[in-house]
Amino acid sequence: MIASTGRLVGRRLSEIRHIFRQSPIVGSSNASRRFSTALNYHIDSPDNNPDMPWEFTEANKERAKEILSHYPSNYKQSAVIPLLDLAQQQHGGWLPVSAMNAVAKVIEVAPIRVYEVATFYSMFNRTNVGKYHLLVCGTTPCMIRGSRGIEEALLKHLGVKRNEVTKDGMFSVGEMECMGCCVNAPMITVADYSKGSEGYTYNYYEDVTPERVVEIVEMLKRGETPPVGTQNKLRIRGGPEGGNTTLLGEPKPPPCRDLDAC
Repeated sequence: MIASTGRLVGRRLSEIRHIFRQSPIVGSSNASRRFSTALNYHIDSPDNNPDMPWEFTEANKERAKEILSHYPSNYKQSAVIPLLDLAQQQHGGWLPVSAMNAVAKVIEVAPIRVYEVATFYSMFNRTNVGKYHLLVCGTTPCMIRGSRGIEEALLKHLGVKRNEVTKDGMFSVGEMECMGCCVNAPMITVADYSKGSEGYTYNYYEDVTPERVVEIVEMLKRGETPPVGTQNKLRIRGGPEGGNTTLLGEPKPPPCRDLDAC
């Protein structure tokens, strides 16, 4: 048993060493990223390195103060998520390492504490995204209802691969895990960074089809605002198609308050 466990641990360590030999060195700008672990570290580039100046705008400094006011003064680090979100909105939808360093300075923690959060949550983008970042839900209910076809339609229409940005900088397509609208699957969300942090929106589009998501993209191109929520005209919010068929009236109250005495 012990010998078998030792061999297993040894094999795992060997696999890990192999991955790190295959992976680029942190700080190298011309090495290619391999394996999913690439999402967990930073590689300096001309547009993303610690020497780039970055700070909140005057308006966002005030918003940062307001965010901090929600937490005890000795727990500033609790504001890391909303502050990262604010920084991402200001920077057009993604977080350079210098923005993360700025957040670390505001909440008075070591930068690694901010990096830990930014690399854990998929809502934080650490590479450039489009002004309209389209996120397709890839979790089981949406997948069963055709989310792969939704993604394929978007990628084909925009002429990009997943997480690539269109040449005009307007659109990018990514994947998000469950966004809580399983009853209206499949769905996408659109993070709109086109107006900066002042006009930032994050809207759900549910009951979509491959044809409908292309229409949504074209509406955004024209500067229009697609109707949010369900795209199924026979459904009201999360209700069934055609309206309710049960629970049409007020439910009957219990015969008495003390059910044991009824």
